[in-house]
Amino acid sequence: MPGSRTTPQAHDFPSVMAPRLGTVRELDESVATCGACPRLVAWREEAARVKRKAFRDWEYWARPVPGFGPTDAPLAIIGLAPAAHGGNRTGRIFTGDPSGDVLYAALYDLGLASQPVATHRGDGMKLYGVRITMPVHCAPPGNRPTTTERDTCRPWLARELELLRPTLRAIVVLGGFAWQALLPVLPTTGWQVPRPRPPFGHGAHAQLTDARSERVLHLLGGYHPSQRNVSTRTLTPAMLRDVLHRGADIADVAVRRPPG
Repeated sequence: MPGSRTTPQAHDFPSVMAPRLGTVRELDESVATCGACPRLVAWREEAARVKRKAFRDWEYWARPVPGFGPTDAPLAIIGLAPAAHGGNRTGRIFTGDPSGDVLYAALYDLGLASQPVATHRGDGMKLYGVRITMPVHCAPPGNRPTTTERDTCRPWLARELELLRPTLRAIVVLGGFAWQALLPVLPTTGWQVPRPRPPFGHGAHAQLTDARSERVLHLLGGYHPSQRNVSTRTLTPAMLRDVLHRGADIADVAVRRPPG
């Protein structure tokens, strides 16, 4: 339950457990029990204990945050990790923080989300044809997971992409960290990554082929909707809508015309 402490687990818990899971729902449930990274467990629980003044009445989720969206989505969005007082508080990725405000507004403008603002797990938010996930499921100090923490969490992402594989046609990757974390995962799920590896950039586009068929997976890069990127206009709402629109078009997910 939200706010409960997680029992410490072996470092290899994700790599042992993830391959056994047969559905995305089972994966989400198992992700939320993970306690494999002591530093991340300590940080997420400390953030829930200290809290921000604005959220002092909240009972923080304080656990790993699973992916969100339909389990047969043709389009995936890959972020970085939950925010300490965002997803770590609300229990849903990109929910309750400024980055999420920008992302969900863009998804709503395109008709890919049922509402423009996400506040908590029970707020009625639904996604259409899109699933959001991440390479690191716990809030890291300073929004910077270590490479060891990233690699420990990798089996969850690999298994999620395997389970999404029958319907998945495109992935929009938000930020360079997520791009670099995702590329080594894709070959383990059957996708052949071009050599040399495609570089990250806003608007980057790479096509991956299926080693077992003629299917193609499209990979698109976009700047992360962080407060810094948005405040400096490194990323504007129009830029974000554009890359999401491209991903949805490629994935054959119906969108509505965004506002001018």
